[in-house]
Amino acid sequence: MLRLSENPFASFGRLFCLLIALLFAGLLSPDRATAQATQPVLARFLQSETPGEIVEGADAFGAIRDDIPVAPILAGQEQLGWVYVTSDFVGTTGYSGKPIHTMVAVDGDARVLGVKLVKHSEPIVLIGIPDTKIKAMAADYRGVSLVDEAESGGSSHDLNIISGATVTVMVIDDSIIRSGLKVARALGLGGLHAEVDTGPKFEVDATVQAPASWMDMEGDGTVRRMSLDVGQINAAFAAMDDPRAAKRALTEPPETVFIDMQMALVSVPGIGEAILGEAENRNLQDWLEEGEHAIAVTGRGLYSFKGSGYVRGGIFDRIVLIQDDVSVRFRDRGHRRMGVIAAADAPEFVERDLFKIPADVGFDPTKPFRLQLLVQREVAAIEKVFTTFDLGYQLPKSYLRAVSAPQPAVISEDNSEAAAQAALWKRIWVDKTPQIVVLASMLAVLTLAFFFQMLLTRSARGTKIFRYAFLTVTLVALGWMWNAQLSVVNLMALFGALMTEFSWQAFLLDPLTFILWFSVAAALLFWGRGAYCGWLCPFGALQELSNHIARRLGVPQITLPWGLHERLWALKYMIFLGLFAVSLYSIEQAEHLAEVEPFKTAIVLKFIRAWPFVAYAAALLIAGLFVERFYCRYLCPLGAALAIPARLRMFDWLKRYKDCGSPCQTCGNECMVQAIHPTGEINPNECLNCMHCQVLYQSRDKCPVVIKKLKRRATASGSNVPPDLSNAPRAAKTAGIENHPNIRT
Repeated sequence: MLRLSENPFASFGRLFCLLIALLFAGLLSPDRATAQATQPVLARFLQSETPGEIVEGADAFGAIRDDIPVAPILAGQEQLGWVYVTSDFVGTTGYSGKPIHTMVAVDGDARVLGVKLVKHSEPIVLIGIPDTKIKAMAADYRGVSLVDEAESGGSSHDLNIISGATVTVMVIDDSIIRSGLKVARALGLGGLHAEVDTGPKFEVDATVQAPASWMDMEGDGTVRRMSLDVGQINAAFAAMDDPRAAKRALTEPPETVFIDMQMALVSVPGIGEAILGEAENRNLQDWLEEGEHAIAVTGRGLYSFKGSGYVRGGIFDRIVLIQDDVSVRFRDRGHRRMGVIAAADAPEFVERDLFKIPADVGFDPTKPFRLQLLVQREVAAIEKVFTTFDLGYQLPKSYLRAVSAPQPAVISEDNSEAAAQAALWKRIWVDKTPQIVVLASMLAVLTLAFFFQMLLTRSARGTKIFRYAFLTVTLVALGWMWNAQLSVVNLMALFGALMTEFSWQAFLLDPLTFILWFSVAAALLFWGRGAYCGWLCPFGALQELSNHIARRLGVPQITLPWGLHERLWALKYMIFLGLFAVSLYSIEQAEHLAEVEPFKTAIVLKFIRAWPFVAYAAALLIAGLFVERFYCRYLCPLGAALAIPARLRMFDWLKRYKDCGSPCQTCGNECMVQAIHPTGEINPNECLNCMHCQVLYQSRDKCPVVIKKLKRRATASGSNVPPDLSNAPRAAKTAGIENHPNIRT
């Protein structure tokens, strides 16, 4: 019984505009939208930041220069130095996938005057690191000489890493130093000048073969080695300012190998074949895209260069590749385990790994680079201190050949930027191909289930198995593994996004979010909000699965009186409208208030968070054990936002009998979210499209209408074997119509 709702074309027009708005809101975040704007990031913060918090005694900022995004920082009429934001000069993406904006001030001698973390979306820093530690870390940069950093390759200062935020702090540190060097060279601070390479140009000679022996490769520099023993490590920590580091010295003999780490640039064909062998080298070359490179890193000893950070967060936090202003951190998607080393005399290594260097980072294989190893030592229950060691590498000249410098191509800045953005989102989509395939398959299966729901719901048991299996995949894969949890924050970001230049490039930077919001927009046309809320929301899946387990364990279920239940519906709309109103004043404040959503705690951070957030999320889940989908019913602002266009959907797929609700109440009594009125109508604003009412619609045991039809058919056919109506009295009682004449047996 597919029905076209009234005034379909007018409804479609209204809904289409709303869907486009929702799609834009979900896919554009303030940081991404701002990246498309013509003004620098610095312009966003000059009005909101206090100069005295960056540099003591400062009271004003000057105008931003026309040539580079820096501005004077002033004390009265005196210029103290220059201020800039790191994300205007270098990539600053952390765990969150969004830029970490740090404001830095430098003086005329290229010394850092002050540092402040002004905006970020890092979950680690947001949830558990005291603000005092962040301020102390920023204060440590005062007085750092960028001239010394230029001479040492960025390693002359001490890195104060905060336990629990290793990667975030290292990204901040890297961005401060690299952007500072760019600013100092551009302005000529401290005698630094922009580097002009007037020497001969080289390229890798792909025809050169590497030595077949590992010893020979070590000898000519094809393979570079760094070996550290326990004595050296203990001495390094003993020299630190923190006396606790020396007290926790390793107890092994000083000559014990702490780590023996070796590295080679295996993207050079001759080196790759000598180390990996012909077959694995061919696989490596197929893995690398145009302009990408790869290093092989091997290690043995007490310490692992990989650690366990990449298992938890997908990033290798103990190693970083550095070349001039280029810094590369490796993630799991750019990593492969290496097989047996082809060279017969190669040592036995505990770890053998390949790491990909992306094409867009500016890495030059013909120039020197280094692999920096971070070594940590626990000094308290949850506190560590850190030090670093460098493994330098220079490709031997035998692998290089001189080339004449080509004439620079004339490429417009706009075309260049568009090409770079296109390359970025395409690479992201390729990297996330497995996740995209899984999500597309889920959407295809769910679409087929909706279109053929009457076939699916013929079997109550089959429908239940299908639903719980689908919800499990939603929770585990979309939620806990890939963090593809939509949020009302996406919708609140709409107004900030629409104030900037629109670009499809920004939409495509997050494939799973793009696909999910597009599917939500399409589903609203056909089925209302239930397609997402009932099937694709990880937190909704967590609530329903936990409630199912609770039922199996005998936890009593509470059914609220219809009058109270109907009035509590309004709460989620009030919450959404309140957040929406706050977002008009301050999107940042609205994002903080949006913690009313437990999604970040329960799904993104998997309950690894400060106890008030965990307690709140746990309270909602506990309430859901007694009142199924408690949060979805009464508190979810995202559900409220999606429910607004639910009545404008073009089709009504759920079949009903005229007897539904009058007198039969079976569907209403068994609806898990009480979305069916006592009069029998389904409220599309609350329906989660769980299909249980369609199971009941065809049930021979519970639906009085079906039972009546079966009884009439048996009477009309004169069959001596009447249909099984043994459950009819129980079904009638459940439906509240035990005295109805058509149900008597």
